[in-house]
Amino acid sequence: MPILKSLGVADSKVPRAGTLPLRSSRNPFEEVPGLEEEESGELGSLPNGTSCGRRATLEKLAGLAPFRLGWTPSRRGGSPGNGQPRSFLGRVLSPGIRRSSADFGLLARLQGIRTQGDEEAAGEAARRLAFLRLGRGPKPRRASLAERVVPAGEAAPEPPPQVPEPPKVKEPLSVLEILSLIQQRELARADEHILELEAEELASSGCGVPGPPKAEGAAGGRRARDVALLYEALQRELWALVRETLAGPGPGAGAGAGAVAQLGQVLVQEEAADGRRGPGAARKLRARWAEAVARAARERLEAAAPGAPGGLAGQLEALRARLLEDMGVVRGRLAPAYPAGLGAFSVYLRGYHGALAEWLAVAARRRLPLADRYALLHWHNQVYPREVLGLVDVVALENGELGPLLSPGTLRGLEDECVTDVKAQTRAALLRVLQEDEEHWGSPEDQPSSLAQDVCELLEEHTDQAPRISQEFGERMAHCCLGGLAEFLQSFQQRAERFHENPGVRELPPDTYVSRTISLVNCGPPLRALAERLARVGPPESEPAREAAASALDRVTRLCHRVLADLLFQELQPHFNKLMRRKWLSSSEALDGIVGTLGAQALALRRMQDEPYQTLVAELHRRALVQYVRPLLRGRLRCRSARTRSRVAGRLREDAAQLQRLFRRLESQASWLDAVVPHLAEVLQLEDTPSIQVEVGVLVRDYPDIRRKHVAALLDIRGLCNTAARHEILAVARDLELSEEGASSPPRDRVFFADIPVPRPPFCLSLPLVLGRLPLSRLARPSLACLPRPRSPSASRPRAQR
Repeated sequence: MPILKSLGVADSKVPRAGTLPLRSSRNPFEEVPGLEEEESGELGSLPNGTSCGRRATLEKLAGLAPFRLGWTPSRRGGSPGNGQPRSFLGRVLSPGIRRSSADFGLLARLQGIRTQGDEEAAGEAARRLAFLRLGRGPKPRRASLAERVVPAGEAAPEPPPQVPEPPKVKEPLSVLEILSLIQQRELARADEHILELEAEELASSGCGVPGPPKAEGAAGGRRARDVALLYEALQRELWALVRETLAGPGPGAGAGAGAVAQLGQVLVQEEAADGRRGPGAARKLRARWAEAVARAARERLEAAAPGAPGGLAGQLEALRARLLEDMGVVRGRLAPAYPAGLGAFSVYLRGYHGALAEWLAVAARRRLPLADRYALLHWHNQVYPREVLGLVDVVALENGELGPLLSPGTLRGLEDECVTDVKAQTRAALLRVLQEDEEHWGSPEDQPSSLAQDVCELLEEHTDQAPRISQEFGERMAHCCLGGLAEFLQSFQQRAERFHENPGVRELPPDTYVSRTISLVNCGPPLRALAERLARVGPPESEPAREAAASALDRVTRLCHRVLADLLFQELQPHFNKLMRRKWLSSSEALDGIVGTLGAQALALRRMQDEPYQTLVAELHRRALVQYVRPLLRGRLRCRSARTRSRVAGRLREDAAQLQRLFRRLESQASWLDAVVPHLAEVLQLEDTPSIQVEVGVLVRDYPDIRRKHVAALLDIRGLCNTAARHEILAVARDLELSEEGASSPPRDRVFFADIPVPRPPFCLSLPLVLGRLPLSRLARPSLACLPRPRSPSASRPRAQR
């Protein structure tokens, strides 16, 4: 010890190796070591013979004077025995003994008191030493110990053989050192030492599983507390690491992957240790890791949603973007860093799924507007499965581990609220639209109507969104909207009828009245198509509502068609009055007027939708031919000769061809009407009875509503007075009538002769019958020359209802 000797420290005052006592079991907090008082007596002298006023000890050289060592270098010599208490620093410096957290806590507190003074002294000494080195110059080279011992010219002795050093015993780390490893994110190494410390605690307590500290001593209880505190610190770092790695790669992506790998190693080590601990003492860090992932996911989602614009729909879009971003980080960087056995991707996916389910449940419990409910249901049923789970490797879905985000009861409640709100909102909105449109019906100004378009937009806003959420919800919404539409159309029908029954509307300009009527008709096709579509989508119980809607539209269409046809035929009636007269045979003035008026009015009818336009033109076609044939069967003309019958038949064919060309130009689909006038012309022109019978049979077959009175009136026009021939011809009509008695009447659009009333035809009595039954004095009365024909049972049947 040359340095110690030069400082006046005797060898007896330096402790020898192996003289430090064993670690005491006393609590270091029971005594606070202080400065050691020096004993009285003479002090030692320096090697140069001079005396020293102070004693240099190892305590003062090491800067540890405030602490009492386990040995005291005094003049009395000696060292504390095994029974003497060891001081704090003695326990800290003892080799092979683990230092506790309490020792280092006290050391840190005491060391902090003198830190400031030591730093100032060290700084002053460093400045002085630097100044002396500059003045002294470079340090001269010293001769080595071998050069001083061996004389010059002699060979140096061989060095002694090196003795292999014994293997160093791995010293256990202290609690403070383990804590330092945790703070430096050396988590796997720190966990290994914690497990060793836990094993020491188990060995000292004499039990096989960790538990609360026993009452054997303070040291065992302190170790248990140290293990618990270290586990708390370790878990804080682990879960902080989970949060930090989800925030994004950042500049230290590689370091982050290494930390994640250590986190995974810790989980594997702890899972293996849990197997040794047993079920009652397992720490279950893997389950707590999953909980930490769920907490981190919840924090990430809550941070993304509030600042998103656009209400709930914007928040859901922000959640979708955050989910895809974070799951991309997990799949590309975090999951590969974990051990494969942990199933990291599944854990993160379940964590985000659970956090999202909590967020949606909270949103569903709020009183949301209708648009937000639609957005929530659509995002839950369509966006999340397709655009989130569909874009990631959903390995957790293979076993059905991910349940629904919202419970079936919650989803059903949201759907019920949507249906209720739609029913109330659409009813009020439809009535408001109808009221606004009705205010313009009586206006003399011709304003276009957007009633049908507004109604369709109001209902399609809901019927288009609901099927995109789910098929069942789409059916419920279609049924709801169809019921509202049927109710609206019934109100629409009533208001249209009041409009046409109001005498004040007749004062409107004719063009304005016609235009308003056409606007009402044009509401039918789009609303009818909407009702049909809703009925197809809706459940089977939607059929009554569809029928009610169709019935209301049919009534409105028939009413408007009848109004338009009546207006047109009021204008045509003077031309029809000129038909079937002698002037008609030689002039086409009457028919030209009919054709010209119909062609002019058809231009206004072109503004009508295709479906009602075709129906109206077919009705005009039928009524025009009825009005044409009616004066013929009423007997305005009597054909006394074959030449007259030929002229009438020819004129009928010419008019029929002209009318056929007109209605073809008007795109009439009632082609069944084209043959009625030519058939009548054939009956008038034919001479032989069998040919007339054939033609009458064809006429009865093609027009089932013709009766014998119509055929008899036609025979009267052609001047057929032969009773036998009349009987044979009328028998054909009678037979066909009898064969069709059980058949159903033709539809309204196929009725022709039923709309033509025929007066009761007279017939001439034969002279023998008259002479045998009546007195001759009464035959002189001209009024008895012709008697009315007796009413047959078939003729007494009521005419078909219009």
